[in-house]
Formats: sequence, C-alpha cells, structure tokens
Amino acid sequence: MFNNIMTRSIYLGIILSAFVSNINCTAQEAKYIFYLIGDGMGMAHAMAAEAYNRTVAHNDSHLRMMQFPVASQCTTHSASSPVTDSAAAGTALATATKTRNGMLGMNPDTIAVTSIATQLQQSGYGIGIVTTEDADDATPGAFYAHVPNRSMTYEICCQGAECGFDFIAGRNLRGLKRNGKPTDLPDVFARNGVEVVRGLGALKESKSRKVVLLDSIPFPDVWYYTIDSVPGLTLAAMTGACMDHLKKNGHDKWFMMIEGGNIDHAGHANDGGTIIKEVLNFDDVVTMTYNFYLQHPDETLIIVTADHETGGMGLGNNSLGYNLQLQHYDRQKVSKERFTVYCREIINSGRNYSWQQMVQYLTDNLGFWKYVPVNDNDTAELERIYDKAITHNEGTDTHTLYKTFDQFTETVYHILDKATGINWTSHAHTGGLVPVYAIGVGAEKFTGFNDNIDIPTKIMEAAAK
Repeated sequence: MFNNIMTRSIYLGIILSAFVSNINCTAQEAKYIFYLIGDGMGMAHAMAAEAYNRTVAHNDSHLRMMQFPVASQCTTHSASSPVTDSAAAGTALATATKTRNGMLGMNPDTIAVTSIATQLQQSGYGIGIVTTEDADDATPGAFYAHVPNRSMTYEICCQGAECGFDFIAGRNLRGLKRNGKPTDLPDVFARNGVEVVRGLGALKESKSRKVVLLDSIPFPDVWYYTIDSVPGLTLAAMTGACMDHLKKNGHDKWFMMIEGGNIDHAGHANDGGTIIKEVLNFDDVVTMTYNFYLQHPDETLIIVTADHETGGMGLGNNSLGYNLQLQHYDRQKVSKERFTVYCREIINSGRNYSWQQMVQYLTDNLGFWKYVPVNDNDTAELERIYDKAITHNEGTDTHTLYKTFDQFTETVYHILDKATGINWTSHAHTGGLVPVYAIGVGAEKFTGFNDNIDIPTKIMEAAAK
C-alpha cells in the first residue's frame, strides 16, 4: 500500500511539474515595449502636474501614468556620486550598469556595455528612439553609443549611424558641427544606409528603412516648450511617426524609448509653469501608448520613469503656507528661457524700452498685477532691478546648465513662484527619488522599491525572446 501511495505521489508530481512547465512556456511575453523617460521628472514634478490637473483643470481622473496599476519609485545615484548626471543615469536605464558621471554606454572601467535596445534588436525587435532633446544627447545616446565622455557628440553620432536601429528622432544632431565647422556626418549616415530627414513632410517622402528624423529648424535659440507655442517637432508627433515607421518596416514586435527632455530643461531653469505643461504634454504621449496597449493588452508593456530629479522642486512655500495657487500658471504665456532671451534682446538693442512698456508685457504674458498678486514692495523691487539689469546692463547673471538668466528675469520668476507656492533647492540635478509606473505584460515585476539598473533588467525579463 505504501508503495502504491508513493507511486501515485510521484505520478502526480510529474503531472504537476509538466503543468507548471507548460504555464511557464506559454506565459505572456511583451512584444511591444514602450519605455518612457521623463528627463528630470522627480516626484514633485509629477505631483505638481497632478495637482494642477485636479485643482485648475478640474479633471476627475488622475494623470494617465498615475492610473497604471503599478506605481513605485526609483533611486538614481551613479557609480561616482549620489547625484547623477544624465549620461550615467541614461547608461543605467539603458544597460543595467552603474557608471561614472559623464560616461555613456560604458562601465566605470571604460568597457562598453550593451543596451537592452541592442539586445532586443538582435532578438528581432524593431527599435525606435525618440526624444525632444538632440538625438545625440545623453539619454538617447545611452541606447546605442559607447564613449568615455558624453561631449564626444561626433563619435556618438557615428555609432548612431552604425547601430542599425529603424528610427531615431530628436531636435538636432550636435555632432554635425565640430569647432563651428561642418563634419562629414551626412556621409557617415549615407554609407550606413541611414537617411537623415528634417521635418515630418520629408519623412513621408522617405523610402528608407533606417531614418533619423530631425527638426526643420537646426538650432533654435529657445527650447521647444509647450507653453511658448513654438512650431516644431513635438514628442507626440515623433512618437506617432516612429510607430508608423516600425509598422511600415513590417515589425511584429518592437521596443521604443521615448524621452520627454523638456522637463529637465525647465527644471534647470526653475520654471514651474513650464514644467507642469511639459509633464502634461509627456502624459499625453503616455496616453498614446496606453491607447495602443488597449488594442494589444496581452502583448504590450509600458514603463514610465525618469533618469533623475532636476531643480529640487517643492510644492509649498513660506509665502502661501498650506496652499498652492497653480491657476496663476494659466496666465503664463512665456517660458523663463524665452523671457530672458527677450530681455537680452532689449539690452543688446540699445533701444529705449521704458518700465511702463515692461509692466504691460508682464501683465499680458504673466498676468502680473491683473491676475497674479504683486504687492507694492514687489513692484518697487522689480522696477529697481529693471533699471539696474536691463536699462543699465549692470545686473548679476545666474548661470545654469543650458541658459544664463539675467537678474531681472530671476526676480520676475521668483515673484511668480512666491504667488503659486512653488520653491526650489537647485538649478542642477538632485539625488531625489523618481517615479516608476507600469502597465501590461510583466508590469508586476516593477512593484516594490527599484534602483535604476533594475528597470532594464526587468524589461528584458518581460520581453519575448
């Protein structure tokens, strides 16, 4: 009897093992992977947009990314510092490898490491890289390049030409020039069968399987912020174009990295209104990918995260206490970057631009006095700094990573911050946590606490091999 029981137990064990093995073999695998990176988007950036969405836009639903079933967080330190730069963070998110600040696609010993985009390409995935940054900047470059210094833009571009990805899109390629002179990059791309096109119209005319899409304006003086309504390639337009191109190339599975780079630029500028509008714009692209997921729920994985936090953004200040007045950002029609360019043009022109003219500009473009509260002391300080910094060009400039701001611009946007309740600790990156949101096949892998090198590892675990 004992032998019969043992025999039946062994038999049942064999059946159960076969059953579990069959489940593992037929488990759903992610054929369509969307990896969305909000450059510089810390927890406060996302929460500011969420608070605006609720209190100003009066939407009953959360931001799309916040509706995903997985909502977690992520640490971002590099191998050399608790505060990462974009190259080290991009390398971690692309390759699951910590490296030193400034290094791209290499480990700390300058040995090249392979990105998940390249690994998935070798497994038959179509690959698309999309960014509102330059296409040879740190985050996109981390998925195809290997250089000891992120400033080696010519070398990054050459490796982009050689990587074989279906689609790369961004604002421009900095490697097209070196020391102010054109490089031979157009020939490098052509030799590798890659067509470089400028604008969506030119893309439609292209017959190439491998394309690099750039904006029709090579080097604009100000970033393409949503708040400025500047014409140019948008993240949504590039994302849609990438999906269309991958379909045209006949791929039945793909990987797309989609970077909202404008969030970081506005963070360096400490421009809260512009950040909120950029996060909302980024979330609209999340919705684009979510709509695709609804059509392919058993084959799609969407991950939303950030490479680091920028600006040390805080919600709440000593002026407003337990309150925010984010509705004032609806009166802001000009980014801080564009405003400082406007002020610099006044200084350089030498024309007589009166204080009263500036008062009218601030009223029309920032809502000052008419909608945004500006008291008598603030007004007197604004006029004093205007006379010093703009009329006599004797102000103290503030230098950030991407832009130098005159003293009057800094004063104007400090008053706007005081009125809205936003505050800052830095014009640079910080070591703050960043969000992680996920939905679809393998999304459960991203629950719990993450480090940035965990994200690409888990994506590969979810991918169809």
